[in-house]
Amino acid sequence: MSKISVLRETKIDAHYFNMYASLMTTGNGYLGIRASFEEDYPEQTRGMFVAGIYNKAQEQVSSDLVNLPDVTKFWIEIDGVIFSMFSGQVSEFRRELDLATGELSRELVWKHPNGKQFGLCFKRFVSKKKLHMVYSKVAVTCLSDDATVRIRTGIDGQQTNFGTQHLVEDSLRVFSETWMQGEYTTTQSKQRIAVTSMVSQPGSFVAKNRQLHVTVNQELPKEQPFSVEKVSVIATSLEAENPAEFGLLQIREAKSYDEALIESQNAWEKFWRDYRVTVSSKNDFDQLALDFAAYHLEVMTPSHDERFSVGAKGLTGEGYKGHVFWDTEIFIAPFHLYNHPEKARKLLRYRYLHLEQARDKAAKNGYQGALFPWESAFSGEEETPEFAAINVRTGKRQKVASAIAEHHIVADVAHAVVSYYEASQDELFMENEGLKILQDTARFWLSRAVLRDGKYVILDVIGPDEYTEHVDNNAYTNYLAHENVYQTLRFMSKYGQKHTAFYDLCEAFLRKIYLPQPNADKLIPQDDTFLSKPEIDLAVYKEKQGSQAILLDYSRAEVNEMQILKQADVVMLLYLMPNLFSQDIVSHNLDYYEQHTIHDSSLSKAIHAIVANRVGQQDLAYRFFEEACRIDLEATSGGTDEGVHAASLGAIWLSTVFGFGGIAIMDGELHLNPRLPAEWERLDFSFVWHGERLEITLEQEHIAIRKQSTAPISIHVFGKEYCMTAGLEI
Repeated sequence: MSKISVLRETKIDAHYFNMYASLMTTGNGYLGIRASFEEDYPEQTRGMFVAGIYNKAQEQVSSDLVNLPDVTKFWIEIDGVIFSMFSGQVSEFRRELDLATGELSRELVWKHPNGKQFGLCFKRFVSKKKLHMVYSKVAVTCLSDDATVRIRTGIDGQQTNFGTQHLVEDSLRVFSETWMQGEYTTTQSKQRIAVTSMVSQPGSFVAKNRQLHVTVNQELPKEQPFSVEKVSVIATSLEAENPAEFGLLQIREAKSYDEALIESQNAWEKFWRDYRVTVSSKNDFDQLALDFAAYHLEVMTPSHDERFSVGAKGLTGEGYKGHVFWDTEIFIAPFHLYNHPEKARKLLRYRYLHLEQARDKAAKNGYQGALFPWESAFSGEEETPEFAAINVRTGKRQKVASAIAEHHIVADVAHAVVSYYEASQDELFMENEGLKILQDTARFWLSRAVLRDGKYVILDVIGPDEYTEHVDNNAYTNYLAHENVYQTLRFMSKYGQKHTAFYDLCEAFLRKIYLPQPNADKLIPQDDTFLSKPEIDLAVYKEKQGSQAILLDYSRAEVNEMQILKQADVVMLLYLMPNLFSQDIVSHNLDYYEQHTIHDSSLSKAIHAIVANRVGQQDLAYRFFEEACRIDLEATSGGTDEGVHAASLGAIWLSTVFGFGGIAIMDGELHLNPRLPAEWERLDFSFVWHGERLEITLEQEHIAIRKQSTAPISIHVFGKEYCMTAGLEI
């Protein structure tokens, strides 16, 4: 296996402080800490987030994933001058996130205004082994003379969510002149949080203005490094009856920085053995992008607790308020499903545990069954803001329609349930939780559809493409609703629930549901009116993709009445249902809809890459793949300042495994039709199917599949079925 990538920052530029704070986030699924510098700068946004800790500032607003008290800040004074990279002179600056271990490190040489040279080294990691523990280490060396240093660190409760304070400070304590502890309670959700910290050097403690600090003073002989280690324990009432007591118990057992790092590294090694995708590419960036995506998909997923799901920014920032979207089921869960299915099961359990809230939302909107919220948090209730930001030209807020019309999420959850079963064969889950989800989501579609001219139609919806709102018969929504109901019948039959009135209603729905068909030009209409709308030249907007530049020239209402796509719903449909139409139809629709797509959605490019590869357009697919990888890693417009694009990272994995790797699941069967781009000599990945881990190696003219057991597994390679009991080479 090639060496796992390192993400590097080599230039000090305040324009990119928040971008790298997101990209270099350290975490473990329980908590995430933004990679803000240890010293404070006004340009950077600090952040520490724990999965499941949400709060409402006011009853009428939606929940925020709470930005918790900071433990990473270090205030350093050297020879009477406060250290800053913008005072004095910095040379030999290097900051790295080692994706193999999750350790963030920064080294630099700093010239003091008095002319002395100092070496500074900062390191930290969030333990993958001990989920509640955060370790930091700061070392200062005077390279040219003797000096004095003062280091202050502790627990900073001044953190807010874009200015909103979500925590009441209950107490600040120091125990045995060793341990600092802050206790807090969220103002509305009443979750309790305890932050406990300890440093390795003796010092003096001060509590003031929501901050508890310890200050360490030290003489610095020339070329003799002085280091301070810090360990913090984060605990909440979601997992501990008494978070403060839990924190003290944990911190008493804390190991040294180096010992704890080795322990955490061992846990990371297991992850990389199972999950890593490797490519032999002419472009080294490809491997970095795949490692970066895998790292973040792991640290954003709360696999320790089925009560939580994955927010649209993971645990890397305050973007989208930490809310959960369809992103989880369609773009993120597959990464885990086909590597460690039990993690995908927990993500589905999150939806199952909130069926009651989904039923309540359906009822409030006049429907039956379950209508999952477009945005959700810990409670499982609808969290989509009612209004978007204020338009500075009109002074008015635009109403957000997603919560009342973007209903495809119902079928997305159902699709994920079926995908989980087909991959895992988990009968216990499917007969109980899975079937209940399918039945409730099917009931929703039966009540949502309207009978018109002998056909069931689905009116006034928003598909994944949010530039076309309030349309009728969105192709993606209609086909996914059909699949939802069809799979419900399939599993009701399987588990002996066939002879019911509900079963008959589902059959009638399937006979009469309107499914848009290709027209004379072989185009599948995205909705009833899209193909009849006027077109404009999108070239200038395609050059600025991801920036929503078109909304500077046209209002949303105007965009809605033209053939302009943020992402192409039909292409998304063709990806999810690979055997729905012929290759010729797929190719025609990919070409047409791509011409009308600005790709302002971070989800768009990677899905286009998969479909392009399936129809033999490898060069186009590779270009889409590269551009998808750059969405986070080469962001220049501030697009990652508030967190990474979680679903986009999942889509990068999908575009590799389901695109170039040729994986497809059709009618519950595993297919492999790889097409590597010309730039790749080899692709290696593992894929778990029916309890077996398949190790797949693909080269331009060779396929090798290895498995450990002799249990037979069926796989279709280029259309030919093979029954594997051991390995397979083609």
